Amino acid sequence: MKILVAGAGAWGTALAAAAAAAPARHEVTLWGRDAQQMADMQAGARNQRYLPQCRLPAALHLSAAPLPPLAGQADLVIVATPMAALRATLSSLAHLSVPVAWLCKGFERVDDGAGPERFGLLSHEVAAEVAPTLQCGALSGPSFAREVADGMPTALVAASANAAVRQALVDALHGPNLRVYANDDIVGVEVGGAVKNVLAIATGLCDGLHLGLNARAALITRGLAEMSRLGLALGARAETFMGLSGLGDLVLTATGDLSRNRQVGLLLAAGQGLQQAVDSLGHVAEGVYSARTVVQRARRLGVEMPISEAVVALLDGRLQPAEAVATLMGRGPRGEML
Repeated sequence: MKILVAGAGAWGTALAAAAAAAPARHEVTLWGRDAQQMADMQAGARNQRYLPQCRLPAALHLSAAPLPPLAGQADLVIVATPMAALRATLSSLAHLSVPVAWLCKGFERVDDGAGPERFGLLSHEVAAEVAPTLQCGALSGPSFAREVADGMPTALVAASANAAVRQALVDALHGPNLRVYANDDIVGVEVGGAVKNVLAIATGLCDGLHLGLNARAALITRGLAEMSRLGLALGARAETFMGLSGLGDLVLTATGDLSRNRQVGLLLAAGQGLQQAVDSLGHVAEGVYSARTVVQRARRLGVEMPISEAVVALLDGRLQPAEAVATLMGRGPRGEML
């Protein structure tokens, strides 16, 4: 199989390296838009900027050639750009007849002046707008790029309404160190991937303020309830949120020290400003950019998401870390299933 991974950040590099090193011996190409970065990666056999500890396998091809014709030669295209670049990338690939999947997790950000009628879209909704004939899906689940690049055991979810897309992802990536489970509930998988980043900021804040393990457990559990409420309102299935892309990804991102979104919460708790915290990461923290659209979408649907609301208030500077916690703890009593 000829596989093209479009996007040479940490996750794209890790997945391309894993696919190239797999026993199936696929022909894998990693594409990046920065020709100098790709040349440096070719010379040093490493992605020095995003994944410096990982030596790239010799079988991995690197390219900065124009993307659409390069993608036209592949049997499977995996888009590894941030959410902000997904719309433009899918537009350029709309002509393809082969399966296309994306790795980004989040709701598309809406410009502040776009008006109340606009709201952030999930990735499959973006695809429906700009590339309606594309065979497409998402690859998601609990996964840190560094561990995938190191060949550590990882389980992912191939989500699509199209069985051929799910099967292509399983055929391309399933192996001794990487298990890929198929799921046709792309709405649930994408909601899980989007909301867990916001909740990880909240959990990092909780841990940074040294509120204890009881508080962390409560926050993760109530966060899972928020995630599920939004997903069900958008048409997802409840069981998806008890799987890899729901509970699994939430636990990893909220508690793992490699989580950039968790790090944002920790840095805010330590007194850093938002821009200072984001700049210090050197990577995109999707929760920062999608938190407002998560809340915006929930409000339009009448879904209550108090933890996510508190995160947005914190990011906007309307609440300080301790005030965000006090706001959540000061809510009135209610039944657990509400």
